[in-house]
Amino acid sequence: MNKQMIEVMQRRADLLARIAVQREQVAEISSRWQTPLALADQGLAAVHYARSHPVLIGGVVALIAARRRGVVGMVQSAWRVWRAYRIAATFATKISSRF
Repeated sequence: MNKQMIEVMQRRADLLARIAVQREQVAEISSRWQTPLALADQGLAAVHYARSHPVLIGGVVALIAARRRGVVGMVQSAWRVWRAYRIAATFATKISSRF
C-alpha cells in the first residue's frame, strides 16, 4: 500500500477510537440525567392533566378550602367579599357622578 493510504487508515482508526470514548462519555452523562428528566416528565404530564381537567382541579381546591375554614367560614368570607364589592361599587358610582 502506498503511504497516503496507510495514513488515512491510521487516521480512521484514531477517529474510531475517539468515537468509542465519546460514546461512553455520553452514556455516562445520560445515565446521570435519567432520573431528573423522568421526574420533570412526570411533572409535565401532571400539568397537562390539570390543564385539561379544570373543573376537577377547582373541586379539589374548594374541598381544601372548605376543610381548612369549614363551610361556615367560607360563607362568612364570601359574604364579606360581597359586601366589600357593593360598598366599592356604590363609592365608585358616587365619585363618578361628581365629575
